[in-house]
Amino acid sequence: MSEQSEAISVERDAIREEMGGADKVARLHAAGRRSARDHIAAFVDAGSFSEVGMFARSERPEDRADTPGDGKIGGHATVDGRTVSVVADDVTVKRATSSLVGSRKLERIYEQAARAGNPFVYFGETGGARLPDSLSAVGYSSEPVFPWLARRGREIPVAAAIVGDSFGGSSFVAGLADFVVQVRGSTLAVTSPRVIEVATGEKVTMEALGGADVHDRVTGQVDLVVDTDDDACDALRSFLSYMPSRSGSEPPRSSTRASRATDPSIGACVPDKRTQTYDVRTVIGRLVDGGEYLELKPRFGASLVTALARLDGRPIGIIASQPAYLVGSLTPDACAKATRLLCLCDAFGLPVVFLQDTPGFLVGTAVEHERLLARSMLFLEALCLVRVPRISVVLRKAFGLAFFSMGGPGMGSDVLVSWPGAEIGFMDPVVGANVLHGATLDSLEGDARRDELFRLARELEADFDPRAIAGAMNIDDIIEPGDTRRTIAEALDRLTANPAWATQPSLLAHWPHWY
Repeated sequence: MSEQSEAISVERDAIREEMGGADKVARLHAAGRRSARDHIAAFVDAGSFSEVGMFARSERPEDRADTPGDGKIGGHATVDGRTVSVVADDVTVKRATSSLVGSRKLERIYEQAARAGNPFVYFGETGGARLPDSLSAVGYSSEPVFPWLARRGREIPVAAAIVGDSFGGSSFVAGLADFVVQVRGSTLAVTSPRVIEVATGEKVTMEALGGADVHDRVTGQVDLVVDTDDDACDALRSFLSYMPSRSGSEPPRSSTRASRATDPSIGACVPDKRTQTYDVRTVIGRLVDGGEYLELKPRFGASLVTALARLDGRPIGIIASQPAYLVGSLTPDACAKATRLLCLCDAFGLPVVFLQDTPGFLVGTAVEHERLLARSMLFLEALCLVRVPRISVVLRKAFGLAFFSMGGPGMGSDVLVSWPGAEIGFMDPVVGANVLHGATLDSLEGDARRDELFRLARELEADFDPRAIAGAMNIDDIIEPGDTRRTIAEALDRLTANPAWATQPSLLAHWPHWY
């Protein structure tokens, strides 16, 4: 080995072992935290990681000696045997702040992933833009905010895990990712509390600014919150297991499949009385293979459940009314997360299954001011542009515009069926009776008013019978609840055997990630 080769080998070993300083790595471990290399090693298949840009350094002469990797560690590996490109922020190097060379490495690895057609995964905890590098006009203007990721059009799946305090660069990647998981105790925000205080005088804690509960319940900017780094790795693997490596290729089909036999117990999951609540997750668990699915944004827009699952081995997206929350009414947040799932499924070729049990859109001043009109129409627009197969099942009730928004007639659904006891109409019969017969009811009081109201509502219910809408050919069939899984599986056999839709471009692939 030449002296130069030996020197490079020694430097390589030092970069791998010491990173931005052996003392800094030791402090991370003492605090129970993982280094960037630890995150990658815990996620990828053992021994599969091939690093890119190990010898990258800051372009500032005074920083070159102590910026190995320039704050980013990344390359290519396998996860469950499949090639995945991965990058992790290295907080031992200037708090993983964004710099020109580090950002160039991130872009380079993403471009390699896109050209090869494999997923890209990012472990984020960036300390914002590096100073003083970004203070000058030249320094700042030399580092644009990820146009390469913003224009990608969902060509490959992109997933991000927020594993520490994340400001600036890593937050931007998360904002452009298809799937985001956040570890409790971390922060996801554009700017830090310190910058906010200096700029505005507002004092805010990390948790209140961008903690897990904020994004889990208020903003919906993460898809899943987990407790540990290991949980984050599991969530990332789960997400990737439903995704093809790139758009245009078939999603991976599992050989483990649930029986298509009639399941008489599924109907018992849904109470007959339309006003009685239940958790639609029990129905989803009965329908999908092994009862396993990945729910996205479970506490945001909670009147709607969105999830990735497998049915008969095929990855699918699920959009289901959740009567356990706001009796399944559609809200602005629910519409936003449904739109996001439609874009994801359409870009990567996953069929979408709708499970309807909704009284309609939530009404009131608050939701109107939260842009109910804009978000509901965006949801409807996305639905009309979807190219992948759509199957819609009315479990119990479907009232108002929500019936159409959840894959009703005229919206392009390939299969539209209902259970025998379903009610479908413009609005809840009791509400409709109040509107139609208000004057008559106002002339009555007490029990007499109540009895007349329910009598009039029962008259309206006759028109809500699914046989009437099936008779008009506005739904395809009325099926027994126990045959739901078989009906969906047989439809998917037909719709994926020789699909014309697969040759069409996805119009939703270039839609934004957030609404």
